[in-house]
Amino acid sequence: MTIKEKQQELIDEFEFLEDWEQKYEYLIDLGKQLDSFPEDKKTDENLIKGCQSKVWIDASFREGKLFFNADSDGILPKGIVALLTSIYSGHTTEEILASDFDFISKIGLQEFLSPSRANGLMAMTKQIKFYAVAYQLKS
Repeated sequence: MTIKEKQQELIDEFEFLEDWEQKYEYLIDLGKQLDSFPEDKKTDENLIKGCQSKVWIDASFREGKLFFNADSDGILPKGIVALLTSIYSGHTTEEILASDFDFISKIGLQEFLSPSRANGLMAMTKQIKFYAVAYQLKS
């Protein structure tokens, strides 16, 4: 499935949810589905700057694709980072760099978040793009 298809699937899922309480629950459930994040990866290097909570994103490059692993000490940020990593993990650096984050506004996520959480969300998206650039330069 392409990044665009994953984004559209997410947009469709959010449209199905009736109110922000249900959307909150959905995000929290996504966070609970994250793979375990090794304690030794909870480093300053993997820590997202600009988040109200602690959020870590790590990336690995296998078979020409980037795979993300993430965690947070907050339940909502954990759900948000789970949402982002589920969309971008398993794609090439070119696909990630060519993609946009328009789906975030289409699901209304930024409007729903406090300004500090919205800043954290933007910091997470920048980190994903940063990893794509870094791994593209390595290969």
